[in-house]
Amino acid sequence: MARQEFEMSQADLDGIMAKINAARSAPLIMLQCGPVRSLQEVANDAWAELGGRLGFDPMTVERGRSDRHFTAVAVNVAAEA
Repeated sequence: MARQEFEMSQADLDGIMAKINAARSAPLIMLQCGPVRSLQEVANDAWAELGGRLGFDPMTVERGRSDRHFTAVAVNVAAEA
């Protein structure tokens, strides 16, 4: 499968960073609420959401030429729907 370059909007980048920063500030111990989600789980969910909107496999993302650019394997969104 061929890699393709994608560009997320500044709002998308800000949203991902906000989710990660919010997860960092979560209390380390939460009584009777279960374990806190890891930063990796939060980041994976944010990339999966973005991948669903932009049409790429979030597990194939590699850094691009800037914070908003990256490469990934494109998926056919219409075929998966």
